[in-house]
Amino acid sequence: MPHQPPRFSRRHLLLAAASTTLNPAWAQTASAWTEIEKAARGQTVYWNAWAGSEQTNAYLQWVAQLLKASHGLTLQHVKITDTADVVKRVRAEKAAGRGAGEGTVDLVWINGENFAAMKREGLLFGPYAETLPNFRWVDTQGKPTTLNDFSVPTEGMESPWGMAQFTLFADGKRLPQPPQSMQALLALARSQPGRITYPRLPDFHGTTFVKQALVELAPDPKALARPVTDAAFAAQTAPLWPFLDALRPHLWRAGKQFPQNAAAVRQMMADGELLLALSFNPNEAANEIAAKRLPATVVSWQFEKGTIGNTHFVAIPYNARAKAGAQVVANFLLSPAAQARKADIAHWGDPTVLDLARLPAPERALFGTGQLPGLVKAPAPTLPEPHASWVEPLEKAWAQRHGA
Repeated sequence: MPHQPPRFSRRHLLLAAASTTLNPAWAQTASAWTEIEKAARGQTVYWNAWAGSEQTNAYLQWVAQLLKASHGLTLQHVKITDTADVVKRVRAEKAAGRGAGEGTVDLVWINGENFAAMKREGLLFGPYAETLPNFRWVDTQGKPTTLNDFSVPTEGMESPWGMAQFTLFADGKRLPQPPQSMQALLALARSQPGRITYPRLPDFHGTTFVKQALVELAPDPKALARPVTDAAFAAQTAPLWPFLDALRPHLWRAGKQFPQNAAAVRQMMADGELLLALSFNPNEAANEIAAKRLPATVVSWQFEKGTIGNTHFVAIPYNARAKAGAQVVANFLLSPAAQARKADIAHWGDPTVLDLARLPAPERALFGTGQLPGLVKAPAPTLPEPHASWVEPLEKAWAQRHGA
């Protein structure tokens, strides 16, 4: 169903402007930030961001309209399907000798192995994130992944934007007792052959499904936080492959095919072909229920001992043409007004990175409360992502075993 054009009011603009007002702790940077805001006026910021969701695209359009009105900059959403393609482009620009101000990407939505690669190869501008005025509201204590991306310290090279945690959802009428671990999911698949599946890797959700199994089954989960080695990979994945081999024949189409993405899995669940779907947004089912695409009997849950969670970020390439504008965008994305709208399931439903308890009362009031159909009733512990270096060998090994 098409979205209505994003709307904003004078109240939104006032809240957004107020959220950038510096408190005394930031007084020493006020002058520098004022200069950044001045430099940003008139700039066009080319933001390379995933475009696979109408809600996401509408939210970015809303951000663009507010920033145009409040800061006089133009935010252009460059729609992408794979962030790795952006990394390749910036890498190629560096190899071609393009220096500061000569790039084609000003801001990129990023995390995980893509951030690790850009940081490692010197493809990022920064550090900048922790000098943003609104960074002071980020919950770095309660949400440590805001400073640690797939076990890679961010060191101010990317700014947190939203939270994510592996979540499953199903119609409670068809699945009254949801599985609470990967082993329980295997048992369910055996009892209900053809009714469970996961996306084909390297789809992000498919990779996350496999990583969840790895985290649960690895002999030494702490080893996953360190850069991968051949020996560690062999040792920690030893229980994983037998598990996936045992699961495969009981999957949809006997594991001979895998859906392309999580949206396809969700649609098959909605149609009754599959028992459950998966997401990295704990609020996705609630979003779908609100949009009348799923029935109100759908429930969401996370495994009782925890599921993988992380933070997603925005980063600025080393050769961005609109560095000032990109910083203004990143700062606005951390404003309570922007974070509250993003967390609202009517607009997106992406969990906030902010510490709501520390916000002033007017900003805290922007965040809705209450239990809506489809929301996770008992959030589980967040398990750390394996180090970013584990992703590529996991995907390659999976493709060799299951990709044919």
